[in-house]
Amino acid sequence: QDIELTHREFELLYYLAQHIGQVMTREHLLQQVLGYDYFGDVRTVDVTVRRLREKIEDNPSHPNWLATRRGVGYYLRPDAE
Repeated sequence: QDIELTHREFELLYYLAQHIGQVMTREHLLQQVLGYDYFGDVRTVDVTVRRLREKIEDNPSHPNWLATRRGVGYYLRPDAE
């Protein structure tokens, strides 16, 4: 099925896919996905991840693909099923 992503959701997913399995901090994702000139709250990344999970995960509360490393950041699981 087709999934419609916002530009920000697509950029985040694309970036994580380029670095699959590597945990990225919120700050790093904020800089790389939104750009160095973005002066926003790092929670912007959390909101984008939550919305992305709602679109790509069967159960967003227990994500299979877009994982969290508690206290560190987010990553795409290379072995997700």
